[in-house]
Amino acid sequence: MTEKPTDVQEYDAIVSVIQHYINGAKSGKGAEMKPAFHEDATIFGYVGPDLFAGPIQKLYEWNDQNGPAPDIQSRITSVDVTETIATVRLESDDWTGYRFTDMFTLLKFDGQWKIMNKVFHLHG
Repeated sequence: MTEKPTDVQEYDAIVSVIQHYINGAKSGKGAEMKPAFHEDATIFGYVGPDLFAGPIQKLYEWNDQNGPAPDIQSRITSVDVTETIATVRLESDDWTGYRFTDMFTLLKFDGQWKIMNKVFHLHG
């Protein structure tokens, strides 16, 4: 008999996924972020007046070009889980001088949590 994971176990698994994203920001390597995302994930947000949108590969490329952010300060400010879906809000300061608010939607896909979408706000 398989026991259903507790909410704490699900929360910890989701935080672990988000940590891949943060580690990739610190290293400046999109490849370190990649395990956090589903292969069909998308990204949306504005950089100034311009919409930054499309496949998540755009994030990996931007991160590679932007370089390491060893001083980034990131905090998960909310996690909401309902069975196989979740949302996470992440606040990040000093991502090479930028401040972001990220909203992630996650899906438990083949027993693993994966980010399906990232929507972000770049603070002025």
